[in-house]
Amino acid sequence: MLQPAVNVMVKAARAGGNILLRHMARLDAIDVVEKDRMDYASEIDRLAEEAIVKELRRAQPEYTVLGEEGGKQKGNRGPSRFTWVIDPLDGTSNYLRGIPHWCVSIALCEGPEPLHAVIFDPLRNELFTASRGGGAQLNGHRIRVADRRELQGAMLATGFAPRERKRAEAQLDCIKSLLVHAEDIRRGGSAALDLAYVAAARYDGYFEAGLMAWDIAAGVLLVREAGGRVCDFRGAALGPMHIDGATRQVAAANVRLIDGLQQAIVNTGYAKSFD
Repeated sequence: MLQPAVNVMVKAARAGGNILLRHMARLDAIDVVEKDRMDYASEIDRLAEEAIVKELRRAQPEYTVLGEEGGKQKGNRGPSRFTWVIDPLDGTSNYLRGIPHWCVSIALCEGPEPLHAVIFDPLRNELFTASRGGGAQLNGHRIRVADRRELQGAMLATGFAPRERKRAEAQLDCIKSLLVHAEDIRRGGSAALDLAYVAAARYDGYFEAGLMAWDIAAGVLLVREAGGRVCDFRGAALGPMHIDGATRQVAAANVRLIDGLQQAIVNTGYAKSFD
């Protein structure tokens, strides 16, 4: 049985997802803004976030809201123990180009740590949920990370964040090294779904830099509750998930594979490029 807060988050995610689905037929008419170099947002991101926030605030008006489009929301009533962390459309570039790989991501953080998580893929009607200490589910069925013990034959995922292109050479060196052992490396374009796929054992591991709290807060909890581990490129714990701030590096896999993945990132010099 889902926690009451998760039920609220599911309702909100579906509300946002319905808006995204309704506007797919008129992608050529959507107003798009380039927030940063090759980093886009659209009016649909904003509409979806508004619908999500409306549902969340209806249930818990006193909680703080941190959204990708709205940042710290104007309606926040002041400091709160709990924070909704929202990405209304993770995979905006995919969405705007008609590539069917994007999602809605919502986390509820208690202090700096995610307490509940929902990642919703409207196109596939796949609903990933997790609660701290309660495990992770996909459409109500328990999921676990893959049990692969080494990089040999692993299916990995990564991303190329626009704000991290200055480190592209170091990242490509790392990918070249990993491909000596891995079966393949995918680049899907949605950090939230990449983490959800690690939790569901579709990917064995994932790594990416240049990520914001709303990109990963829900996915981090999913991986943890599915029996995996999430850390930065040097193996350290991630920073607080309830605040906007510096970008993050993320590596995720099961507890056996994560050390090999993290060490490959260090040994190729990719981690050092952030020093």
